[in-house]
Amino acid sequence: MARPLLQATAIVAALAMVPVATGAMAQVDTDTYRELDQFMDVYNLIRANYVDKVDNKVLVKGAIEGMLAALDPHSSFADGVDFENLRIQTEGNYGGLGLSVTQEDGAVKVIAPQEDTPAFRAGIKSGDYITRLNGKLLYGLTLDEAISEMRGKPGTRLSITIVRRGRDKPIELSLVREIIVQKPVKWEVKGDIGIININTFSDRTGDYTRDAIIQIRKQLGHDPLGYIVDLRDNGGGLLNEAISVSDTFLDHGEIVSQRGREKEDIQRYYARPGDATNGLPVVVLVNSGTASASEIVAGALQDQHRGLILGERSFGKGSVQSLLKLGPRTEVRLTTARYFTPSGRSVQEGGIDPDVLVPQISDADYKTRPVFREDDLRRHLINEAKVDNKVLEEDTKLDPRFSATPEELKKRKIDDFQLYYALQTIARLGGAQQVAAINRVGTPNPQPIDPETPPVPKPN
Repeated sequence: MARPLLQATAIVAALAMVPVATGAMAQVDTDTYRELDQFMDVYNLIRANYVDKVDNKVLVKGAIEGMLAALDPHSSFADGVDFENLRIQTEGNYGGLGLSVTQEDGAVKVIAPQEDTPAFRAGIKSGDYITRLNGKLLYGLTLDEAISEMRGKPGTRLSITIVRRGRDKPIELSLVREIIVQKPVKWEVKGDIGIININTFSDRTGDYTRDAIIQIRKQLGHDPLGYIVDLRDNGGGLLNEAISVSDTFLDHGEIVSQRGREKEDIQRYYARPGDATNGLPVVVLVNSGTASASEIVAGALQDQHRGLILGERSFGKGSVQSLLKLGPRTEVRLTTARYFTPSGRSVQEGGIDPDVLVPQISDADYKTRPVFREDDLRRHLINEAKVDNKVLEEDTKLDPRFSATPEELKKRKIDDFQLYYALQTIARLGGAQQVAAINRVGTPNPQPIDPETPPVPKPN
């Protein structure tokens, strides 16, 4: 794909001067010139008549942002703070709270907190609204300005006000900023079961995943009984790393395909021979925060019958963004393709449906906290299969078999029911030996389960 080299301040003039575009762009016609003339008319009117003198860069940046915002929620212009945020997502560390946020109707909305950060430990959750920082109202600030307020010198304290649906009063928190280190992969062993927690798909996530498998074997001194791959609240990242992680668990077959504007514009990616886990049982945990690159992994393992997908329907972001460089610190993030799972499914809007639906009933707010997904975003791409929104929301109806309260689960020392269920499922897949492994880690009253018949936890 052609990479534009124009500086941001020269884009308008360049468009007006170039009679024919190259690559995938169509020939500029009379209607296009007319629209550009109208744009320039408005631009000149603002410069001549606006009550305050306006910086040309401000006008051009606003025009670029407006063009991209008219397309879909994932196309954007990045310079300054935005450019730094994009760099941090894939490679860097920063001083702050560990939150991924977006803006909705002028308010700052939490997408997800990063594990092992001040925000995560304080109990901030997906769907929360941040209304004040140090008593200062955030409404009306740009997202860049709000992010800048949250970041700062490690060790400094920040008061934060959260509004959560289902709660009558705002939640007041006091957090201390830390160096937020990007840890794409963490691992642990429970009994003889390896747990691989993938938090983001940044540089070398595939390498870190394979290293986690090696370290799990090293700690045990032998192969584990199975693996749990935790993709919950993983908002995605780099496509090539999603392919690398999928390839870790597969030894053949398609992983994903991406399809552009034209019918012949299709790229397919395949697994190489060799499964790093030697075919051992794999359970993949997903929830509404599992998005984009995470859904590629979950969809590949599901369609290739390599892993059992457990949890709740994923976010539903089935589009691919390309980073097109305009300058040393300026990029356009543009949606250039849709991706499809090996069976030809698009997860756009619909997401990945789990093989076993398991709500996180250990979360005290699971009944009242709203679920935030791709189909809730304005101007999101429409799934070509015309997914029915009524069908999408059916997973909010709680299965009556999950009747235990968070308090009852707490008494049983189960603070993560979905993980508990995944451990039980690995046990069921392997038989009595796996049940004994779960017993060794101290989970009260473990029982082998049938994945089609979810257990109902009972208080002691």
